[in-house]
Amino acid sequence: MAGTLELTPALGSAAACRAMGLWRGAPGRHQARAHRTAFVGPPSVPRLVRARSPLALSEVEQSKVLQALCSERFADTAPAAVHATLLDEGTYLGSVRTMYRLLAANASSAERRRQRSHPAYAKPELLATAPNQVWSWDITKLKGPAKWTCFHLYVILDIFSRYVVGWLIAPRESAELAQQLIADTVARHDVLPGALTLHADRGTSMRSKPVASLLIDLDVAKSHSRPYTSDDNPYSESQFKTMKYRPDFPERFGSIEDARSHCQTFFAWYNGQHCHSGIGHMTPYSVHYGQAQAMREVRQATLNAAFTATPNRFKGIRPSLKPMPTAAWINPPTDKRKPTETAQPCTVNL
Repeated sequence: MAGTLELTPALGSAAACRAMGLWRGAPGRHQARAHRTAFVGPPSVPRLVRARSPLALSEVEQSKVLQALCSERFADTAPAAVHATLLDEGTYLGSVRTMYRLLAANASSAERRRQRSHPAYAKPELLATAPNQVWSWDITKLKGPAKWTCFHLYVILDIFSRYVVGWLIAPRESAELAQQLIADTVARHDVLPGALTLHADRGTSMRSKPVASLLIDLDVAKSHSRPYTSDDNPYSESQFKTMKYRPDFPERFGSIEDARSHCQTFFAWYNGQHCHSGIGHMTPYSVHYGQAQAMREVRQATLNAAFTATPNRFKGIRPSLKPMPTAAWINPPTDKRKPTETAQPCTVNL
């Protein structure tokens, strides 16, 4: 940098920087940095001790205030009420603020009400390595024909295959309807007792007694998200987003029959035609019913034929499909995951 400053008067700043291999603004930045380094601020002044106010209560007066506040008569009375009572009796010991200040200084001021202590909710950690091991379900609202009207869509989703195993639309949210949907879905898919975990958020229907009793009877384990944590139920949230971001999703539904007709078309497409990126761009139906491997073989055969016909387009490297995920997680334990594990994280792609 010193050589650049010496050449600057003869060649100019830009030419000197080019000659030294520096960018044009380097000398100015160097000088500014040197100025900041050399600058020493003013010496720190010790903080003066605040003098005692001449209007402050003496120690004897403070003792009288504390004795009155801590007496049996006023032990359970707020300082403002004590102050008013003493004024009615013709006695003035100090202001209300002074009473609070003295109580705080003597560790005698605290919250007296019994505040509700919320329990520590454990983070759900669920793993599915095959269909019908973990289901996720949720309820979303579909706008009705008029303002402030809506229909409630119940959806149960298999997190491993992303297959929608059951759904219904109702004009209201009801624990009894949720109970009936879960029972019918479990029976329709021949789920073995003790093999399934049903995950949901902490909605009213999800935590209702009818649903809890049903899961006990069916020997289905239940799991709930933490309060106000949407990431604990990512698969259902992702499926609802896919539905509502479709081009044919209307702003409002004219009737509940209109909403059911739309959902029948959508879920048929979602299960049978939608190439889901979270499962190797396979359809949920093919993964749920074990057809994904055959589809992968067809795709790989097509890639092999394309490589044989025009290997130069692939630079001589035979193309291959990405491996299928072997597991689906809700909140994977990061400290226990292996680097070679191909499990899907809890953030779900559309």
